[in-house]
Amino acid sequence: MLETTSEIGSNTITLIESVDWNVGERIIVAPTGYYNTEAEEMTIVSVDRTNPDKPIITLDKPFEFRHYAAVETYGNDFIEMRAEVGLLTRNILYRGDPETSALNEYGAQIMVHSDGGENLIARI
Repeated sequence: MLETTSEIGSNTITLIESVDWNVGERIIVAPTGYYNTEAEEMTIVSVDRTNPDKPIITLDKPFEFRHYAAVETYGNDFIEMRAEVGLLTRNILYRGDPETSALNEYGAQIMVHSDGGENLIARI
């Protein structure tokens, strides 16, 4: 997630936590406006880990949209409102044996879900 808001025209982001991302990898920054089309996909040009807990990432092009990051306080309550940032470069490929799976009608289903907390459960 973003530590600070990224404004239109900026090509850097500061993250709220450490990551192991590298130059050349692709990321996506989620929209924080009204339209899901405001998600932006970019390539990492450099990663400044001077403060390893809050890396600053330079991207290959400037943002076309604003991506909000702040904590809103309402009395004793607060809402953490930050754009999520996802790494697109690393993927998991799950497939059966191409020679026998279709012939034998084998298949699989992958389900990943969360109870709303910070954890996930995966079933294969």
